[in-house]
Order: sequence, then C-alpha cells, then structure tokens
Amino acid sequence: MTHFIRDYGLWFLFGIVCLESAGLWLPGETALIAAGVYAANGHLSITWVIVVAAVAAILGDNIGYWLGREAGRRLIYRYAWMKRIADRVMPPAERFFEKHGGKAVFFARFFGGVRVTGAWMAGITRMSWWRFFFWNALGGIVWATAVGLIAFYAGRAVADTIARYGVYGGITVAVLVVLAIAGLHVWRRTAESEA
Repeated sequence: MTHFIRDYGLWFLFGIVCLESAGLWLPGETALIAAGVYAANGHLSITWVIVVAAVAAILGDNIGYWLGREAGRRLIYRYAWMKRIADRVMPPAERFFEKHGGKAVFFARFFGGVRVTGAWMAGITRMSWWRFFFWNALGGIVWATAVGLIAFYAGRAVADTIARYGVYGGITVAVLVVLAIAGLHVWRRTAESEA
C-alpha cells in the first residue's frame, strides 16, 4: 500500500476510498492510514490527506446511494426468487432507515463491511437523499479526520521514538500501535455481531 501512496499519492487515496465507498471491497481505510503515516514522514500534507479522503468518501457513498436507489431496487425485483425475499425483508429495512437511517449512515463509515454496503442500503430503501447526504458528509468528514490524524500522530510518534531511543524504541511503539488497532478491530467485530 505504501508503494502506491508514494508513487501516486493523493490520486491513489482518492480512487481507493471513493471506490470502496461506492461499494467495491477495497482497502480504503488502509489507504488512509498509509497516507497518514506517509504524511507524518513529511511526504504528504496531512491536511490534503484528510480533505481528499473526506471528499472521496462522500462522493463514493453518493455514487453507491444512487446505484442502490436506481439499479439495486430493479435488480432485487427482477427475479421471482429475489422478489419473494425482498417482499419479506424490504418493509422492515425501510422502517429501520426511516427511523434510524441518519445514525446508520453516520456509523457505517466506521465499520468495514457496512462501510461498503451502507450507501447501497440507504438507496435501496429510498432514504431521503438530503438526509442521507447530511449524515454521509458528516460521517465522511469525521472518519477522514479521526483516522487520518491517528495515523499521522502514530507515524510521527514512531519516527520520534526511533530518533530518540533507537530502533528498539520505535519497534515498541509500533507494537503498541498494532495492538491498539487490533483491539479496535476486535471491538468493531464484537459491536457488529451484537447489532
């Protein structure tokens, strides 16, 4: 990932985050973390990393929303076997997005599997676009800022520790960061399975 960030920089970040948000299973968050760490080393501007990631997330989610709204619904009702499932599943899904759609769209940005499908589901259930846009933009901005800054400061902490305490100090900080990220992923999976 770092190789692509180094060679293609913000364009690569934009493309990966946008395509993931539109519904493709790509490592958008990993690209943002790599770009944040790369910015900590002085190769990119963290401000531009955050701006590009936020714009890409918002644009990609809007593409996913419209694909879900225009094509997803038609695809679901195209085949008889899918229509039978949709007739059972769609009314509760529509009620859920009517009542909790804003929160769902905002928090979907922070969970990998839901980040890829959340915009499609909002479109398929015909959530109001203005409501979707507001919560999506808010989620995209908060996500890009939080993940970008955490990666930036974690990368800077590792670099500073190596400069001050040598390679072993840097390895210690890197291990702590990896453990923190692993803990965050375990917490996310637990939250997803309980939802």
